Amino acid sequence: MSETRKLAAILVADVVGYSRLAGADEDRILARLRTLRSDLIDPTIAVHHGRIVKRTGDGAIVEFRSVVDAVNCAIEVQRAMVERNAEVAPDKRIEFRIGIHLGDVVEESDGDLMGDGVNIAARLQGVAKPGGICVSDDAYRQVKSRLDLRVSDLGLVSLKNIAEPMRAYSLEVGTPPEARLPANRAKQVASKPRWLSAPLAAVAALVLLLAASGWYMLGGRLTKAAQAAHLSVVVLPFANLSGDPAQDYFADGVTESLTTDLSRIRNSFVIARNTAFTYKGKNLDAKEIGKELGVRYVLEGSVQRDQNRVRVNAQLIDAESGAHLWADRFDEDVADLFKLEDQVVARLANTLSIELVKAEAEKGARSKNPDAVDLTMRGWALARTSQQTKEKGEAARTLFEQALKIDPNNTDALAGGAYTYVQEYAGWRNPETDYDPKILGPTDRAIALAPDTGWAYYVKCVYLYYSHSADKAIDVADAGLAINPNFPLWGVRGNANLFDGRFEQAKSDIQQAIRLSPHDPLVSLARKYLGDAELGLGQFDAAIDNYHRAIDLGMHDKWPYVSLAAAFALAGKMNDAKSALAEALRLEPKLTVKWITPLAPPIPNLYEGLRKAGLPEE
Repeated sequence: MSETRKLAAILVADVVGYSRLAGADEDRILARLRTLRSDLIDPTIAVHHGRIVKRTGDGAIVEFRSVVDAVNCAIEVQRAMVERNAEVAPDKRIEFRIGIHLGDVVEESDGDLMGDGVNIAARLQGVAKPGGICVSDDAYRQVKSRLDLRVSDLGLVSLKNIAEPMRAYSLEVGTPPEARLPANRAKQVASKPRWLSAPLAAVAALVLLLAASGWYMLGGRLTKAAQAAHLSVVVLPFANLSGDPAQDYFADGVTESLTTDLSRIRNSFVIARNTAFTYKGKNLDAKEIGKELGVRYVLEGSVQRDQNRVRVNAQLIDAESGAHLWADRFDEDVADLFKLEDQVVARLANTLSIELVKAEAEKGARSKNPDAVDLTMRGWALARTSQQTKEKGEAARTLFEQALKIDPNNTDALAGGAYTYVQEYAGWRNPETDYDPKILGPTDRAIALAPDTGWAYYVKCVYLYYSHSADKAIDVADAGLAINPNFPLWGVRGNANLFDGRFEQAKSDIQQAIRLSPHDPLVSLARKYLGDAELGLGQFDAAIDNYHRAIDLGMHDKWPYVSLAAAFALAGKMNDAKSALAEALRLEPKLTVKWITPLAPPIPNLYEGLRKAGLPEE
């Protein structure tokens, strides 16, 4: 047997606690691992010119032509795993340990590798922290000048079955390096005002976001992207300091308006309202929130309303360092609420040295009447309650109608009134009501008055989707996203594409919706639709994984089990398919293929799988 001796960079990865995970649900953990391999690990290895030598069940041995490629690949995978685990309970997370070594190996004729180079990498993997990377001294010397993250020197480490202790280093993924400035330069920086010391990256970096990994390559250096993007921000719910809980709606309304205004900044990435509001009333560290959401800045503050005056305290925090970049107080009459909001956003823009978008129609379309603004805020607060009922919907509609009597051109009230009819159409439809003029008329008017009124696009898009006009819904979503890519339109466009049979585009849209609002109360539904897109593409293991995640996140109605039954059947797992179908039938005994057809997306694989699983035709 011929063999070749050579120098190679070896990466060894292994799943932390695999036996425990497999013992709890082996089929599911294997499905998730297959999904990770096909969607993340194998493509990332290929991008960095790696060769998978062998798989080890729950891990892999990979050869690279350079240590730089190996470390790039490891960081990219570990970063992506942080994002993928964000919605998963700690005891169910898949986490990798990774070891990297540059050393002598022997390549056999079948491509297998043997020797100390492989053995040392495997032992270093055992030393790494969960989610971490451990590299040998030989490997570290090749990359230390290129690393843009913190490194811990572990000193001499004794490795099992390796004769001599070896110096090793732990790469602290997600932690920036400690600043190292020349003495004279440090003195100059210290003399500047504190807010000027904030690290400002180029605005153009935001367009280089990589969804799967959160990292990008620039000039051969390992550099942060999505989690340190210059214009990534979350507006936390402003506290109500009025002493009256009934004024919460007003503080929430100011928060939402600021979120909308910031989303209009060119090339910004603004976390959606639904995720931001999951932090309401919680005392969390800004650095923790920034890490969790992958944003650079946190805007927080308070609102105090006293009769006709409003006071807003706001502060901007650098989520990487926890430093307060600025804090200020703004006082205005209620009638000048939007002027106050503009002052806050302008102050933030000046701090970050960015240019604000000024939509021509926006200023003219904003209501100047404080009573109309107040009524509209109350209406939206009621319309978006988690447990929506017919009575709440009608009460919200009354508030919007009162606002429009005062100001017929209040675009938020126009969209809000239409939204209550969408809720009625979806939940308690009145067969005598003609919904087109109730919904399409006001939303079209709002868009004509102010083309950047995001909620108008959203309401119109949802209605068209519900009324089986998927192609028109896609057009509306496209128009809204062309104006502002932070509008909450990605999810509904994904659903529309799903119903239109565009599964790859649906998958991309829904993934973007999850990135913009990772803690959204409806993320379980997004996971279900993402599974449907994977099912349409024939990626059955990925579909199964997403359906399970939807259930874990609280979606316990019939639909994830219906889709799960089809995916299991098409994957050849008939026992699992029948179990899922039995649960779906328990939740909805009327289930048949005919009953499902007008309600579910027209995915050929769905119906083929359900028939295979044994669901009756009628």
